[in-house]
Amino acid sequence: MGDNTKLLDEDFSNFLNFANKYEKFIIAGHKEPDGDCITSSLVLAELLQTMGKKTLVVSAGPFKRTEVKKYEQMFAKNIDSFATNSKCGLFLVDCSLLDRIGEVGITENQFDTFIIDHHKTAGNSTEKSIIKPAAPAAAYLIQQLFEHSGAELDKQTANLLFFGICTDTGFFRFLEENDSCVFEAVARLVSKGASPKKTYDEMTGNKPFVSRKVLGMLLDRTELFFNGRLALTYETYEETERFGKDSRDSDALYQMLSSSAGVEAIVSIKQEKPEMCTVGLRSKDAVDVSSVAAKYSGGGHKNAAGFTAETSIDALKQDLLKEFKKIFA
Repeated sequence: MGDNTKLLDEDFSNFLNFANKYEKFIIAGHKEPDGDCITSSLVLAELLQTMGKKTLVVSAGPFKRTEVKKYEQMFAKNIDSFATNSKCGLFLVDCSLLDRIGEVGITENQFDTFIIDHHKTAGNSTEKSIIKPAAPAAAYLIQQLFEHSGAELDKQTANLLFFGICTDTGFFRFLEENDSCVFEAVARLVSKGASPKKTYDEMTGNKPFVSRKVLGMLLDRTELFFNGRLALTYETYEETERFGKDSRDSDALYQMLSSSAGVEAIVSIKQEKPEMCTVGLRSKDAVDVSSVAAKYSGGGHKNAAGFTAETSIDALKQDLLKEFKKIFA
Protein backbone atom coordinates (compact mmCIF):
# COMPACT_ATOMS: atom_id res chain seq x y z
CA MET A 1 0.00 0.00 0.00
CA GLY A 2 2.35 2.75 1.19
CA ASP A 3 2.10 6.31 -0.11
CA ASN A 4 -0.61 5.50 -2.65
CA THR A 5 -3.01 5.25 0.28
CA LYS A 6 -2.44 8.86 1.29
CA LEU A 7 -4.65 11.69 0.10
CA LEU A 8 -3.10 14.35 -2.12
CA ASP A 9 -3.59 18.11 -1.99
CA GLU A 10 -5.86 17.69 -5.00
CA ASP A 11 -8.06 15.26 -3.05
CA PHE A 12 -8.45 17.65 -0.13
CA SER A 13 -9.20 20.50 -2.52
CA ASN A 14 -11.83 18.50 -4.42
CA PHE A 15 -13.51 17.49 -1.18
CA LEU A 16 -13.64 21.05 0.12
CA ASN A 17 -14.92 22.40 -3.19
CA PHE A 18 -17.81 19.97 -3.10
CA ALA A 19 -18.50 20.47 0.62
CA ASN A 20 -18.68 24.22 0.10
CA LYS A 21 -21.30 23.93 -2.66
CA TYR A 22 -24.21 22.95 -0.42
CA GLU A 23 -25.57 23.52 3.06
CA LYS A 24 -27.11 20.07 3.38
CA PHE A 25 -25.71 16.62 2.62
CA ILE A 26 -27.02 13.09 2.49
CA ILE A 27 -24.46 10.40 3.31
CA ALA A 28 -25.11 6.86 2.11
CA GLY A 29 -23.07 3.67 2.17
CA HIS A 30 -23.67 0.18 0.79
CA LYS A 31 -26.57 -1.99 1.91
CA GLU A 32 -25.87 -4.62 4.58
CA PRO A 33 -23.28 -2.25 6.08
CA ASP A 34 -20.14 -3.41 7.84
CA GLY A 35 -18.07 -1.55 10.41
CA ASP A 36 -16.08 0.39 7.84
CA CYS A 37 -19.15 1.60 5.97
CA ILE A 38 -20.93 2.60 9.18
CA THR A 39 -18.07 4.44 10.86
CA SER A 40 -17.01 6.19 7.65
CA SER A 41 -20.54 7.52 7.20
CA LEU A 42 -20.88 8.70 10.81
CA VAL A 43 -17.48 10.40 10.99
CA LEU A 44 -17.95 12.09 7.61
CA ALA A 45 -21.25 13.47 8.92
CA GLU A 46 -19.44 14.76 12.00
CA LEU A 47 -16.77 16.40 9.85
CA LEU A 48 -19.38 18.15 7.70
CA GLN A 49 -21.18 19.33 10.82
CA THR A 50 -17.98 21.00 12.05
CA MET A 51 -18.15 22.95 8.79
CA GLY A 52 -21.66 24.14 9.63
CA LYS A 53 -23.45 21.70 7.33
CA LYS A 54 -26.67 19.80 7.99
CA THR A 55 -26.39 16.06 7.40
CA LEU A 56 -28.52 12.95 7.12
CA VAL A 57 -26.91 9.51 7.21
CA VAL A 58 -29.06 6.84 5.59
CA SER A 59 -28.79 3.08 5.26
CA ALA A 60 -31.08 0.49 3.74
CA GLY A 61 -29.63 -2.03 6.20
CA PRO A 62 -30.02 -4.71 7.25
CA PHE A 63 -27.62 -4.39 10.18
CA LYS A 64 -26.99 -8.13 10.37
CA ARG A 65 -23.62 -8.32 12.07
CA THR A 66 -23.60 -8.48 15.87
CA GLU A 67 -20.96 -5.76 16.20
CA VAL A 68 -22.89 -3.19 14.14
CA LYS A 69 -26.46 -3.60 15.41
CA LYS A 70 -26.08 -0.83 17.99
CA TYR A 71 -25.42 1.72 15.22
CA GLU A 72 -28.71 1.11 13.40
CA GLN A 73 -30.55 3.76 15.40
CA MET A 74 -28.10 6.41 14.14
CA PHE A 75 -29.21 5.94 10.51
CA ALA A 76 -32.38 7.02 8.75
CA LYS A 77 -34.00 4.38 6.54
CA ASN A 78 -34.74 6.85 3.74
CA ILE A 79 -34.24 10.49 2.86
CA ASP A 80 -37.94 11.44 3.24
CA SER A 81 -38.23 15.22 2.85
CA PHE A 82 -34.70 16.08 3.99
CA ALA A 83 -33.57 17.60 0.72
CA THR A 84 -34.49 18.97 -2.65
CA ASN A 85 -32.23 18.53 -5.67
CA SER A 86 -31.02 22.11 -5.83
CA LYS A 87 -30.07 22.46 -2.18
CA CYS A 88 -28.45 19.19 -1.23
CA GLY A 89 -25.39 17.13 -2.13
CA LEU A 90 -24.86 13.39 -1.80
CA PHE A 91 -21.80 11.55 -0.50
CA LEU A 92 -21.43 7.86 -1.35
CA VAL A 93 -19.10 6.21 1.15
CA ASP A 94 -17.44 2.78 0.90
CA CYS A 95 -19.17 2.19 -2.44
CA SER A 96 -19.36 3.94 -5.80
CA LEU A 97 -22.65 2.91 -7.40
CA LEU A 98 -26.20 3.88 -6.45
CA ASP A 99 -27.47 0.34 -6.92
CA ARG A 100 -25.20 -0.72 -4.05
CA ILE A 101 -26.96 1.46 -1.47
CA GLY A 102 -30.37 -0.20 -1.67
CA GLU A 103 -33.79 1.42 -1.34
CA VAL A 104 -33.39 4.70 0.55
CA GLY A 105 -35.41 6.99 -1.73
CA ILE A 106 -32.52 8.14 -3.93
CA THR A 107 -32.80 7.87 -7.70
CA GLU A 108 -30.17 8.06 -10.44
CA ASN A 109 -28.95 11.61 -11.16
CA GLN A 110 -31.16 13.04 -8.40
CA PHE A 111 -28.28 14.63 -6.47
CA ASP A 112 -24.87 16.05 -7.21
CA THR A 113 -22.64 13.25 -5.91
CA PHE A 114 -19.16 12.85 -4.41
CA ILE A 115 -17.69 9.36 -3.93
CA ILE A 116 -15.25 8.27 -1.22
CA ASP A 117 -14.25 4.64 -1.77
CA HIS A 118 -11.38 2.18 -1.61
CA HIS A 119 -12.68 -0.72 -3.66
CA LYS A 120 -10.76 -1.92 -6.68
CA THR A 121 -13.89 -1.99 -8.82
CA ALA A 122 -14.71 1.69 -8.16
CA GLY A 123 -12.53 3.13 -10.94
CA ASN A 124 -10.26 6.17 -10.65
CA SER A 125 -10.47 9.44 -8.73
CA THR A 126 -12.05 12.48 -10.36
CA GLU A 127 -12.84 16.01 -9.18
CA LYS A 128 -15.95 14.53 -7.58
CA SER A 129 -14.43 11.45 -6.01
CA ILE A 130 -11.65 10.15 -3.82
CA ILE A 131 -10.95 6.56 -4.81
CA LYS A 132 -7.88 4.81 -3.41
CA PRO A 133 -7.96 1.05 -4.12
CA ALA A 134 -4.74 0.56 -2.17
CA ALA A 135 -6.22 2.07 1.00
CA PRO A 136 -7.15 -0.52 3.65
CA ALA A 137 -10.49 1.06 4.55
CA ALA A 138 -12.78 3.97 3.75
CA ALA A 139 -12.39 5.00 7.40
CA TYR A 140 -8.67 5.50 6.76
CA LEU A 141 -9.54 8.01 4.01
CA ILE A 142 -12.09 9.77 6.23
CA GLN A 143 -9.49 9.98 9.00
CA GLN A 144 -7.15 11.84 6.66
CA LEU A 145 -9.91 14.29 5.68
CA PHE A 146 -10.77 14.85 9.34
CA GLU A 147 -7.18 15.44 10.42
CA HIS A 148 -6.48 17.73 7.47
CA SER A 149 -9.50 19.88 8.38
CA GLY A 150 -8.01 20.76 11.75
CA ALA A 151 -11.19 19.69 13.56
CA GLU A 152 -10.75 18.23 17.04
CA LEU A 153 -10.68 14.43 16.93
CA ASP A 154 -12.15 13.26 20.24
CA LYS A 155 -12.15 9.82 21.87
CA GLN A 156 -15.51 8.76 20.46
CA THR A 157 -14.53 9.68 16.90
CA ALA A 158 -11.14 8.00 17.30
CA ASN A 159 -12.84 4.78 18.40
CA LEU A 160 -15.22 4.90 15.44
CA LEU A 161 -12.39 5.30 12.93
CA PHE A 162 -10.30 2.63 14.64
CA PHE A 163 -13.22 0.20 14.50
CA GLY A 164 -13.74 0.91 10.80
CA ILE A 165 -10.09 0.34 9.91
CA CYS A 166 -9.94 -2.82 12.02
CA THR A 167 -13.03 -4.20 10.28
CA ASP A 168 -11.55 -4.07 6.78
CA THR A 169 -8.03 -5.12 7.76
CA GLY A 170 -9.13 -8.16 9.76
CA PHE A 171 -7.69 -6.44 12.81
CA PHE A 172 -4.52 -5.75 10.79
CA ARG A 173 -4.08 -9.35 9.56
CA PHE A 174 -4.32 -8.24 5.92
CA LEU A 175 -1.65 -5.54 6.09
CA GLU A 176 1.82 -5.97 4.62
CA GLU A 177 5.35 -4.87 5.49
CA ASN A 178 4.96 -1.66 3.47
CA ASP A 179 1.89 -0.50 5.39
CA SER A 180 3.64 1.48 8.10
CA CYS A 181 1.58 4.57 7.19
CA VAL A 182 -1.58 2.75 8.24
CA PHE A 183 -0.10 1.81 11.60
CA GLU A 184 1.03 5.40 12.04
CA ALA A 185 -2.54 6.53 11.40
CA VAL A 186 -4.10 4.12 13.89
CA ALA A 187 -1.42 5.02 16.44
CA ARG A 188 -2.75 8.57 16.27
CA LEU A 189 -6.23 7.22 16.94
CA VAL A 190 -5.01 5.25 19.95
CA SER A 191 -3.30 8.38 21.26
CA LYS A 192 -6.74 10.04 21.13
CA GLY A 193 -8.34 7.26 23.17
CA ALA A 194 -9.18 4.44 20.75
CA SER A 195 -8.96 1.09 22.57
CA PRO A 196 -7.53 -1.89 20.63
CA LYS A 197 -8.68 -4.33 23.33
CA LYS A 198 -12.27 -3.08 23.47
CA THR A 199 -12.46 -2.92 19.69
CA TYR A 200 -11.24 -6.51 19.32
CA ASP A 201 -13.75 -7.70 21.92
CA GLU A 202 -16.49 -5.77 20.12
CA MET A 203 -15.60 -7.34 16.79
CA THR A 204 -15.20 -10.93 17.94
CA GLY A 205 -17.43 -11.33 21.00
CA ASN A 206 -21.14 -11.71 21.75
CA LYS A 207 -21.85 -14.03 18.83
CA PRO A 208 -25.13 -15.98 19.26
CA PHE A 209 -24.63 -19.65 20.12
CA VAL A 210 -26.60 -20.71 17.05
CA SER A 211 -23.88 -19.10 14.92
CA ARG A 212 -21.49 -21.80 16.17
CA LYS A 213 -23.91 -24.47 14.94
CA VAL A 214 -24.21 -22.81 11.55
CA LEU A 215 -20.42 -22.52 11.35
CA GLY A 216 -20.06 -26.24 12.03
CA MET A 217 -22.64 -27.06 9.35
CA LEU A 218 -20.91 -24.90 6.74
CA LEU A 219 -17.50 -26.37 7.54
CA ASP A 220 -18.86 -29.92 7.43
CA ARG A 221 -20.25 -29.55 3.91
CA THR A 222 -17.33 -27.61 2.45
CA GLU A 223 -15.99 -29.14 -0.76
CA LEU A 224 -12.52 -28.72 -2.20
CA PHE A 225 -11.87 -28.28 -5.93
CA PHE A 226 -8.85 -27.89 -8.21
CA ASN A 227 -6.56 -29.99 -6.04
CA GLY A 228 -7.66 -28.27 -2.87
CA ARG A 229 -7.10 -24.71 -4.07
CA LEU A 230 -10.78 -23.71 -3.93
CA ALA A 231 -13.06 -24.29 -0.92
CA LEU A 232 -16.80 -23.96 -1.54
CA THR A 233 -19.70 -24.14 0.89
CA TYR A 234 -23.35 -23.12 0.88
CA GLU A 235 -26.49 -22.57 2.94
CA THR A 236 -29.94 -23.41 1.59
CA TYR A 237 -33.03 -21.22 1.82
CA GLU A 238 -34.60 -23.65 4.31
CA GLU A 239 -31.53 -23.41 6.54
CA THR A 240 -31.47 -19.63 6.29
CA GLU A 241 -35.10 -19.59 7.43
CA ARG A 242 -34.50 -22.12 10.22
CA PHE A 243 -31.42 -20.52 11.75
CA GLY A 244 -32.40 -16.91 11.06
CA LYS A 245 -30.66 -14.49 8.74
CA ASP A 246 -28.49 -12.89 11.41
CA SER A 247 -26.94 -16.02 12.96
CA ARG A 248 -23.69 -15.94 11.01
CA ASP A 249 -19.99 -15.53 11.68
CA SER A 250 -18.62 -15.32 8.17
CA ASP A 251 -15.30 -13.94 9.38
CA ALA A 252 -14.65 -17.08 11.42
CA LEU A 253 -15.66 -19.27 8.46
CA TYR A 254 -13.30 -17.52 6.07
CA GLN A 255 -10.46 -17.54 8.59
CA MET A 256 -10.78 -21.27 9.28
CA LEU A 257 -10.97 -22.22 5.61
CA SER A 258 -8.18 -19.89 4.50
CA SER A 259 -5.89 -21.35 7.15
CA SER A 260 -6.32 -24.82 5.64
CA ALA A 261 -3.24 -26.03 3.77
CA GLY A 262 -3.44 -25.44 0.03
CA VAL A 263 -6.63 -23.35 0.02
CA GLU A 264 -6.22 -20.20 -2.07
CA ALA A 265 -9.83 -19.09 -2.56
CA ILE A 266 -13.16 -19.49 -0.78
CA VAL A 267 -16.75 -19.33 -2.04
CA SER A 268 -19.65 -19.10 0.40
CA ILE A 269 -23.14 -19.18 -1.14
CA LYS A 270 -26.19 -18.24 0.90
CA GLN A 271 -29.67 -18.67 -0.54
CA GLU A 272 -31.59 -15.64 0.77
CA LYS A 273 -34.75 -16.36 -1.27
CA PRO A 274 -35.92 -19.34 -3.37
CA GLU A 275 -34.28 -17.86 -6.47
CA MET A 276 -31.78 -15.37 -5.02
CA CYS A 277 -28.34 -16.04 -3.60
CA THR A 278 -25.68 -13.86 -2.03
CA VAL A 279 -22.08 -14.92 -2.51
CA GLY A 280 -19.01 -14.10 -0.48
CA LEU A 281 -15.59 -14.54 -2.08
CA ARG A 282 -12.23 -14.55 -0.30
CA SER A 283 -8.72 -15.33 -1.48
CA LYS A 284 -5.08 -15.24 -0.58
CA ASP A 285 -2.19 -13.61 -2.37
CA ALA A 286 -2.42 -13.65 -6.18
CA VAL A 287 -6.02 -14.84 -6.71
CA ASP A 288 -8.22 -11.87 -7.67
CA VAL A 289 -11.81 -12.61 -6.62
CA SER A 290 -13.01 -9.09 -7.45
CA SER A 291 -12.73 -10.03 -11.13
CA VAL A 292 -15.09 -12.94 -10.51
CA ALA A 293 -17.57 -10.76 -8.60
CA ALA A 294 -17.49 -8.14 -11.36
CA LYS A 295 -18.83 -10.69 -13.86
CA TYR A 296 -21.98 -10.86 -11.74
CA SER A 297 -22.21 -7.06 -11.31
CA GLY A 298 -20.66 -7.35 -7.86
CA GLY A 299 -17.54 -5.74 -6.50
CA GLY A 300 -14.96 -5.54 -3.78
CA HIS A 301 -11.25 -5.97 -3.34
CA LYS A 302 -8.73 -8.32 -4.88
CA ASN A 303 -8.92 -10.68 -1.90
CA ALA A 304 -12.47 -9.98 -0.65
CA ALA A 305 -15.52 -9.48 -2.85
CA GLY A 306 -19.13 -10.46 -3.25
CA PHE A 307 -22.28 -10.28 -5.33
CA THR A 308 -25.98 -11.17 -5.50
CA ALA A 309 -27.46 -13.38 -8.21
CA GLU A 310 -31.02 -14.41 -9.05
CA THR A 311 -30.48 -18.12 -9.46
CA SER A 312 -30.34 -21.39 -7.54
CA ILE A 313 -27.43 -22.75 -5.52
CA ASP A 314 -26.76 -25.64 -7.91
CA ALA A 315 -26.76 -23.48 -11.03
CA LEU A 316 -24.59 -20.83 -9.40
CA LYS A 317 -22.17 -23.41 -8.06
CA GLN A 318 -21.57 -24.88 -11.51
CA ASP A 319 -21.20 -21.44 -13.04
CA LEU A 320 -18.68 -20.35 -10.41
CA LEU A 321 -16.64 -23.52 -10.86
CA LYS A 322 -16.31 -22.64 -14.55
CA GLU A 323 -15.05 -19.17 -13.61
CA PHE A 324 -12.51 -20.48 -11.12
CA LYS A 325 -11.36 -23.11 -13.59
CA LYS A 326 -10.08 -20.21 -15.71
CA ILE A 327 -8.06 -19.02 -12.71
CA PHE A 328 -6.71 -22.37 -11.55
CA ALA A 329 -6.24 -24.01 -14.97
